[in-house]
Amino acid sequence: MKIEVVEGDITEQADLDAIVNAANTELILGSGVAGAIFRRGGAEIDREGQAKAPIKLGEAAVTGAGRLPNKYVIHAAAMGYRPEDARVPKRKGSLSSAEIIRDATMNSLRRAEELRLQSIAFPALATGVAAFPVNECAVAMIKAVRKYEQEHPQSSIKLVRFVLFGESEYKTFADVMRCLPGGE
Repeated sequence: MKIEVVEGDITEQADLDAIVNAANTELILGSGVAGAIFRRGGAEIDREGQAKAPIKLGEAAVTGAGRLPNKYVIHAAAMGYRPEDARVPKRKGSLSSAEIIRDATMNSLRRAEELRLQSIAFPALATGVAAFPVNECAVAMIKAVRKYEQEHPQSSIKLVRFVLFGESEYKTFADVMRCLPGGE
C-alpha cells in the first residue's frame, strides 16, 4: 500500500476511487471539507448521507459521489453533537479524540475494502470545527493506515492519499510521515 501526503483540494482527486468526508454523526454536510463536498458534489450526497444517519462516533458510511469525479464518498464520523456523542471521551477543548479519529480512519478503510476499491483520499479528520490538533490527528491517522496495511496484506487498497488543505497542515502530515517508524 502506497501512502502519499499532498497539499490540495480533496474534491479534485479525480484519479481516486473514493474520498473521505470529515463527517459528523448525523452525516449532515456542513462547513470545511463537508461544505466543499456539498458545493462540488451536490445535494444528493447530503440527502443520501442523512438517510443513513445517525452513525456512531468513529464509524463510517458510504454514499455515491454525486458530481465529484470519484465513485464514492466515505463519511468518517470524527465528531458529533448528539447526547450519545457527548458521553464519548474527548480531548480537552475538542469535539474528538485520537481514538475516535483512529476508529474513523480504520472504518473508512474497511468500507473501501468492502467495495474492493483501490484508492482513497483522506482529509485531516476533526481538525476544523472539532478543534483537534493537526499533529495529533496526523499521528493517529497515519498509524491507523499503517496498522490496517499490516493487518490486511491482501487488501484491494493500493493507494492512500492524505490531501491537506494549506501548507501548514501539509507540512505537519509530511513531518509526521517522516518521523514515525516506517516513514517515507
